[in-house]
Amino acid sequence: MPDAPPRPEPFAPRADAAALDDLRTRLRATRWPDAPEDAGWSLGTDLDYLRELVAYWADGFDWRAQEAALARLPRFRAPIGGLGIHFVHARAVAPTGPVLPLVLSHGWPDSFWRYAKVVPLLTDPAAHGADPADAFDVVVPDMPGYGYSDRPAAGRPLDSVAVSGLWAELMDVLGYARFGAAGGDIGSHVSRYLGLDHPDRVVAVHRTDGGLPVFAGDPAELTPEESAWFQQTAAWGAAEGGYAAMHRTKPQTAAVGLQDSPAGLAAWIVEKLRAWSDCGGDIERSFTKDEILTNVTIYWLTGTIASSMRMYHANSAIPSAQLTRRVEVPSGFSLFPGDIARPPRAWLERTANAVRVTAPARGGHFAAFEEPELYARELREFYRPYRAAAG
Repeated sequence: MPDAPPRPEPFAPRADAAALDDLRTRLRATRWPDAPEDAGWSLGTDLDYLRELVAYWADGFDWRAQEAALARLPRFRAPIGGLGIHFVHARAVAPTGPVLPLVLSHGWPDSFWRYAKVVPLLTDPAAHGADPADAFDVVVPDMPGYGYSDRPAAGRPLDSVAVSGLWAELMDVLGYARFGAAGGDIGSHVSRYLGLDHPDRVVAVHRTDGGLPVFAGDPAELTPEESAWFQQTAAWGAAEGGYAAMHRTKPQTAAVGLQDSPAGLAAWIVEKLRAWSDCGGDIERSFTKDEILTNVTIYWLTGTIASSMRMYHANSAIPSAQLTRRVEVPSGFSLFPGDIARPPRAWLERTANAVRVTAPARGGHFAAFEEPELYARELREFYRPYRAAAG
């Protein structure tokens, strides 16, 4: 007889009290660096803000309350591709039409946390003033090496191509023959490869970015807007891409400090939450302290900062022939104004079958968390024509 398919098991982790005590002890014993007067955020994380955040983390933040809130999501783990994969699986509530399964893929520096606010808006649109016919079955996995999924062996990190294959297997385990795929950051890459490698199963792909540009043709073929965008992304990489260079080349060096110091871990992540969100320089316009620290505490308790960074190293080895494949599955792009890089439509049409490109009024790189209502509306409107195809 063939082996039985893996069976998802309910999952509700509870942090060990000793781990939380150790965290608070480390926070209170932080050795702070000096900083130039009035440096603010110009050289990285603002030291005054970080001191304030760390003090709250040590003596005000209630992880148990956040843990309980996350436990209200229907969470599971299942063996997929030899790894234990943690995921949210929330089914549509009282749908009035075909239900579209949707797998949402996060990026760095986050986890399933990125979609915690948007899950109920997608599964139960009627409860949020939207059409019940737009309900989704939502699946939000933690990538291997992130959150509560297993870490791949240290010498064998998985790239976005491999993770897309795991998600196709996961959706098969959950009984979904056809589905939509959406994501941003690394999750945009994973969703792209789902469309590329599983076009018979993926009805459409939605992304909040077009990735960083890779072009193997004659530069003279590029439009002026595309050429300007290439220059803009190169300038961004020179000014803001130091973290990615470290992740791609020497992730273990940074990981030693980040794994040992919660203040260091917070500094590494908080600077990106501020820089990449639509917060106008004030991080708490986009995230409360509790929200920031929930994300960072997941990294701390799961010990996944090293493994998450190693995925950049794995992705840097993806052959250029993979990076330049055109996605023929219908593709939608929601380009939020505060995101890192917003490619011109000509580039999106060059690299994908871009059937819909929108520019929402607010939101940044973490749009599903920053502006969950806007993000949910983008997904509902984009996927509306493809619902019947998943039946």
